[in-house]
Amino acid sequence: MTWTVRVLDPRTDPEPAGWAAFLEAQQAPLTWDYGLLCTESRPSRSPYLLTVVSDGDELVAAVLAMVCHPGGSSEPGAVGGVARWTPRWLEVQHAWLSCYPAWLFAEALDAAARREILRRFERAACRRTGPGCLGVVYRAATPDTAGLVAGRGRLVRGIQPALVLENTFGDLDDWLASLSRNRRSSLRGQIRKIAADPGVVVREGTARDDLDPEELAAMLRAHRATKGPVKFDQRGPVTAEYLGELVRRPDVVTTTYHDAEGRLLAFTDLLDHPVMPLHQHWAALPPDGGRPKHLYFDVVVRGVRHMIENNRKFLSLGRGVTDLKASLGFSPSPMTGVVVPRPVTRW
Repeated sequence: MTWTVRVLDPRTDPEPAGWAAFLEAQQAPLTWDYGLLCTESRPSRSPYLLTVVSDGDELVAAVLAMVCHPGGSSEPGAVGGVARWTPRWLEVQHAWLSCYPAWLFAEALDAAARREILRRFERAACRRTGPGCLGVVYRAATPDTAGLVAGRGRLVRGIQPALVLENTFGDLDDWLASLSRNRRSSLRGQIRKIAADPGVVVREGTARDDLDPEELAAMLRAHRATKGPVKFDQRGPVTAEYLGELVRRPDVVTTTYHDAEGRLLAFTDLLDHPVMPLHQHWAALPPDGGRPKHLYFDVVVRGVRHMIENNRKFLSLGRGVTDLKASLGFSPSPMTGVVVPRPVTRW
């Protein structure tokens, strides 16, 4: 094969030629935008490396990996210099898009070509990360793609599933009718209660320029802190700069909940997509902090309505809280993790 493989650091390397057209052709989720990758990676303790593969002048594949290191330092991570000799590993994942594999392929590439490209990515990205690189961890392979990264010497394990709703509904009432009687009654009651509550001001829209990103980031950090540390989580906090860029985009639907005095109670962002929109971030004050209970259910209702009214095929709520999301009609979509020790990447 005559492919050219380049490993880029979005913080310092320019956007590759043809990147926007490549993303459009692959219907890539919006978080692959090169500017967003740079903004997300710049302050991160686990910065991205983006490996792009070209056939001549045409981009045919891309793989995104986080450069991770032990110790959980909150300092921004480095890729070069002395850090090349310290223990590191690569996690192939999009930090806040855990239900999608972190790679893109041109449609014309068959399974054998995709597998070979991923092997070349492993070797090139490990070399770029340095002699201290311990190997590669694929965090989110789907059942139909796990075979691309599985093989001899590779540890394959099932991980927490993503929760996905298939759009088989004519309207919101059709979806509600598909749920259990208790869940349907509860949701309808919550919809009416929030709509009638003068102490809850709901605003929903794209390209939001009326929000304070610092306030959003602080709420998100506090919300994550209440959940406790996540095992093996190498992601850092979501920054105000990143959220500010995100909520101003025309393809991001941000819903906020304020009280009558203007205090932020909760917010969420929905990343639109022609096939499967995704709820990316959700944060709220604790119930004893003065917010009404069950606002999350209103978020789900709005997401389902968006899916139906915009004729999207699926809606994803990401991973976690599986039983609750299943009670809302979302089905677990199996996910697989694969660990590839550094010596195995050379096979």
